[in-house]
Amino acid sequence: MKSKIRIANAGGFWGDDLGVLRRQLEGGDVDYISSDFLAEVTMSILRKQQLKNESLGYVTDFVDQFVDVADLMKEKGVRMITNAGGINPIGCARKILSELKKKGISIKIAVVDGDNIIDRIDEFYPAKANFKNMDSGENFSVIEENIQSANIYLGVPPLLKALESGADLILAGRVTDTSVTMAPFIHELGWQLDDWDKLAAGLVAGHIIECGAQSTGGNFTDWQQVPRWDNMGYPIVEMQKNGEFTVYKHENTGGLISIDTIREQLVYEMGNPEQYISPDVVADFSQLSLEQVGENRVSVKNAKGYASTPFLKVSMAFEDGYKATSSIVISGGRVLNKAQEFEKIFWERLNTTYQKKNTEFVGYNACHQHLAENIDPNEILLRLSVYDADVTKLKNFSMSIAPLILSGPSGVAVTGGRARMQQVITYWPTLIPKEYITSAVHILNDEGEVMESYEIGSVLGNEEEMFVMDLKEHTEYVDPSWEEDRLITVHLRDICLGRSGDKGDTVNVGVLARSEEIYQYLKHDLTAKKVADMFGKMTKGKVTRFEIDNLLALNFLLEESLDGGGTKSLMIDAQGKTFASALLNQEIMIPEKLLSSKQEAVSQK
Repeated sequence: MKSKIRIANAGGFWGDDLGVLRRQLEGGDVDYISSDFLAEVTMSILRKQQLKNESLGYVTDFVDQFVDVADLMKEKGVRMITNAGGINPIGCARKILSELKKKGISIKIAVVDGDNIIDRIDEFYPAKANFKNMDSGENFSVIEENIQSANIYLGVPPLLKALESGADLILAGRVTDTSVTMAPFIHELGWQLDDWDKLAAGLVAGHIIECGAQSTGGNFTDWQQVPRWDNMGYPIVEMQKNGEFTVYKHENTGGLISIDTIREQLVYEMGNPEQYISPDVVADFSQLSLEQVGENRVSVKNAKGYASTPFLKVSMAFEDGYKATSSIVISGGRVLNKAQEFEKIFWERLNTTYQKKNTEFVGYNACHQHLAENIDPNEILLRLSVYDADVTKLKNFSMSIAPLILSGPSGVAVTGGRARMQQVITYWPTLIPKEYITSAVHILNDEGEVMESYEIGSVLGNEEEMFVMDLKEHTEYVDPSWEEDRLITVHLRDICLGRSGDKGDTVNVGVLARSEEIYQYLKHDLTAKKVADMFGKMTKGKVTRFEIDNLLALNFLLEESLDGGGTKSLMIDAQGKTFASALLNQEIMIPEKLLSSKQEAVSQK
């Protein structure tokens, strides 16, 4: 067993920088490289592609990316582990082997399979699993006839078997985002599968690096602090055998790694910080400690974990109607009034009722809606969208935007032809008991034929039912000096950092105080109700607040805030990425002395 291991990330989503893999290999020594491609929306996209061409269903970009560096990877003895296989990992592996054969390169690929249960639904439902929607509680019977894909979020056991095979590339389908990083730690450092604290450390490390440059200065609130953006550095974790680790990047690369960039990533897409659930461990983020130990180096300690639950998450997708979007540019004086008139003309002429329709003024308030500043732009992109099950209605919509160009007010510019109708494949998250699921590992030869196969049970043992924690907002603390001090009005951005993202139709907004004193005040003042009131009509469901004292952070979950979420949403920001910016732009009143505490905190760093 090794005493430490270095894992570099080479991409956090499908569409990320394809040059990162080579840069991580050439920039310095690492033992493994992992990459994560599969957001919930990505699974729907892959399924739509496979319906058109059954040989697809995997991340095609990864094939080119890997083939380009396969010789260098073998030369340096670096192994790679990724979920780029999507819903067709065998097909992805065979394509890679075919391309490598043309270059005279031979590698060993292990494919992790078994997550796809689309052909086994009748076996499980309703006798073994009810497949209720985890978010909405809706019954599976509502979508049963329209189900298109169903993939289990597998954990580390099949990945460990694949690593034991000695494969150069471990290619998986729907495994958890963090497990592709956790598995090499467990394999190389000799961790036991019930050593919950160490598994939690692996999960935290995986969570920090799974989104690529988002932990190295990308999407950072204080982006002005990032010294350079060229040759962007991506994160690397050096994990010690005891579960303590350091996050860093290669020398002479762009980006920034600081306590704040790591804090922001930790709250990204987080639910309850004390119960971050994975198939392998339930991690507690509330006791983590971060320390800046060098330039672009942050150490992370004190991860805590608990037994995993008896369930595995299932990512399902189902056919759910059609949508279309069209837009034109409106320019000239009093452009907002003109755009609103165009909106009125368009919908009145169309004179059709849709299940959903949406109008957005891009350049004015499309992302932040009523929370946007009152500005007078010179041009607006008028974005019009509809959703319905009736194809005829969608066709009528697609033909109605062009006539506005010559039969409405002046000053418009065309942005494209008729709107293209898209079939909506909607995400359905649910659960299945672990006891019913096994997975498999296949070892392929250079011709893409399966040489060996191994069946692996997904149950780790020692599972426990997870108790529902009682949540309480600790707003009762009041510092006497707050009442003595003069109150001033500031933007939240002046005293906080923020990061937001989606989970289905729910938005997670993390707010991170710039000092301990500011955090205590926000804990008292920035309640779930206050945030709900700020967002108003942008959030239709419950708002819940979680407190993360060790990170000086408050995490808010805003339910029913993304118009159905993912591919079904008509919003321009269907994944809630701008919600944090919208919140940080709002004003609150604070004691004046808190601004000086922010400056003191900055100088201490």
